[in-house]
Amino acid sequence: MPIHDQGYRRYEGVRARPGRAWWVIARMHIIAALRRRWFLVLLTAGWIQFVGRAGIIVVSSTFQQIPGLEMTSESFRNFLVGQSFFVFIIAIAMGGLIADDRRANALQVYLSKPLTRTEYILGKAVPLLVFILGVTFVPAILLLIVQIIFAGSISFVTNNLFLLPAITLATMVRALLTTFTILALSSLSKSRRFVAIMFAGVIFFTSAMQQVLRTITGSRAWAAISPGSMVDVVTDAVFRVRTAPVVPVPVAILVIALLIGLCLWVLERRVRPVEVVA
Repeated sequence: MPIHDQGYRRYEGVRARPGRAWWVIARMHIIAALRRRWFLVLLTAGWIQFVGRAGIIVVSSTFQQIPGLEMTSESFRNFLVGQSFFVFIIAIAMGGLIADDRRANALQVYLSKPLTRTEYILGKAVPLLVFILGVTFVPAILLLIVQIIFAGSISFVTNNLFLLPAITLATMVRALLTTFTILALSSLSKSRRFVAIMFAGVIFFTSAMQQVLRTITGSRAWAAISPGSMVDVVTDAVFRVRTAPVVPVPVAILVIALLIGLCLWVLERRVRPVEVVA
């Protein structure tokens, strides 16, 4: 009877560099989302406004005598605000990023491997950031390119040099706040449906509450309890919209920073290999 050596065998494969595990998680979620037909329809619908505004640019360049069709810096601001609906729907659709792992007790599997919490959270955040920026930043930049092409010059850009940083800042603020909010809420539940309800409550309840309190007290400062209002204040500021903000811009930036910090604190407490029950 043959005797087989069961001793230690040296690993001869290729060792992956540390710090890249997040991309495996991110790629898995991106591919899984793109395989869903309804999600592809949602992403396609997110580009409808781009097609309409690109058509307006073409018409205004061809028939310059038609007033009111010319593109301005505020047109890009209105485009991004109009995309808020698709940002909300995408966030709802990705609400199970962590909740599904908690329901399947997969956190213990993930974090039992050489994978840090930071890599895990980054791997969950990147897909949502990619899809949100895909319906905000990318079409906004393409609109700017279309404007340059059909104008036949870069005069529009030179006259509005702040547009590129404004588009970048406005989309990143919206994307980061939405991403970390949905991840924090997803870490609090094992049901993606309940995560969707909580996220909708954060958006709509705070907006309605600040309107009620503003009506009762006559103070616009209550807008600070609405994350959506704070994002709009920052968006108006970077696009140089000449309207009085409901709260000072530094206050809006501080509120957004505190909300993101709170979400990171929740993630730090909830993303653990072993759930601690008090």
